[in-house]
Amino acid sequence: MAEIKYHIRKMEESDIPDVFALVKSLSEYEKLVHEVTASEDLYKEHGFGSTPYFQAILAENIKVNGPNLFGFALYFYTFSTFTGKPTLYLEDLFVLPELRGLGIGKSLLKELAKIALEQGCGRMEWSVLDWNKPAISFYRSLNARPMNDWTVFRLQLEDIKKLAGG
Repeated sequence: MAEIKYHIRKMEESDIPDVFALVKSLSEYEKLVHEVTASEDLYKEHGFGSTPYFQAILAENIKVNGPNLFGFALYFYTFSTFTGKPTLYLEDLFVLPELRGLGIGKSLLKELAKIALEQGCGRMEWSVLDWNKPAISFYRSLNARPMNDWTVFRLQLEDIKKLAGG
């Protein structure tokens, strides 16, 4: 495969349609298309509204040919009561399948590591689907460790409403 020229930059509001297209590709890869209820309007509201809940960095092609954006890392911050520091939480990392193995994912993670250090984070965390062996191998190659003693729990909207008493 030919070398690809790209740079990593922060997502801007005008990137929403392209990022949303990449999210759809991610949902296909993860076999989770049926779970996508997001919209470009929701990305605009929650990423660029009065209270931004997420940020993203993008892998952007700097040549004219090929897709303009071909990778992204969407993240937000949580807080660790044990370290007393913020944690950069990587919600999704995705590179188009035909461009994997060229170092783009690693470049995105390196940029996230720089951001985490700039923000005084004590950790970076993310979840990986158990069946995604290529991703697990990739993350292990970076010295990331699985948190085998932890189980992720989730309440869906209807269950949140019930718990809240509504």
